Amino acid sequence: MVGSRKTTGESARRGDLTVAPRVMYPAKAVLTRCRSLVWHARTREAQRGHGIRILFYHRVSDAADELAVSSRRFRAQMEWLARDRWEVLDVEAVASRLACGDDAGRVVGLSFDDAYADVGENAEPILARLGFRATVFVATGVTDGSARFAWYDEQPPVLTWHDIQRLDAAGTLSFEPHTITHPNLTSLGEEEARTEIVGSKRELERRLGRPAGVFCYPAGLAGERERRLVVDAGFAAAVSCEPGTNVAGGDPYFLRRIQVDHRDALVDFRAKVCGGHDEPLPLRRAWRRARYGARSISRA
Repeated sequence: MVGSRKTTGESARRGDLTVAPRVMYPAKAVLTRCRSLVWHARTREAQRGHGIRILFYHRVSDAADELAVSSRRFRAQMEWLARDRWEVLDVEAVASRLACGDDAGRVVGLSFDDAYADVGENAEPILARLGFRATVFVATGVTDGSARFAWYDEQPPVLTWHDIQRLDAAGTLSFEPHTITHPNLTSLGEEEARTEIVGSKRELERRLGRPAGVFCYPAGLAGERERRLVVDAGFAAAVSCEPGTNVAGGDPYFLRRIQVDHRDALVDFRAKVCGGHDEPLPLRRAWRRARYGARSISRA
């Protein structure tokens, strides 16, 4: 990853999230491709089961960054959704449908974590042209410059508050809280965790002049305490990073999401949309327990 400086076991302060060892990314890509091809051969791309899947990205950029999906690949992925007649909604709209008992149809949720500037530059015009909507989760302290993402030596630009206000008003992208400093919430004391959750909600609401309804746990790390704090803060829903589909009657505070990765080809993307990657990759949960601690794993 371009600019990465910390790997597992290294942290500048308690709560910092770090990047995985570089060898993990190509290994994950190989496993993903194998699973996608098996899924394709077995199903001929028929959607498996009911429910709504939520996809998430970080960056849309041609940078050599493991968190960046190239503009070309992102455009191809979105155009495939349009050709295949998928309805693409932001997370709040997905949560609202699930709350009303509606989990049927060709519907997919779309979200971006961390509010990088290239999401506004490269993703928003494509989404606007296709009539799609998406949610962008904002670490408010990183946006205002009082914090930074610990995994970069040279952090890529993030959207400014002016950018966020302009894009939120335009309607294609909606912005929701992602804590203040993007920590591992489960490693913090309860009051620290509460401050991260409530503080980011208040700041985003102040900046946008509207209620914030959906929260994103950094790296999807959350347990019952974090869920309770999010409920107490007044959110209607929250998203994890655990793969799978979301069904009516499920827990709205642990919505599942499927990450679209830097190396994903279109066959991988189609498989993720249609159900070929609803189960986590082998050893994923064990790896996350070893990396973050047992209580850090979302109960989703």
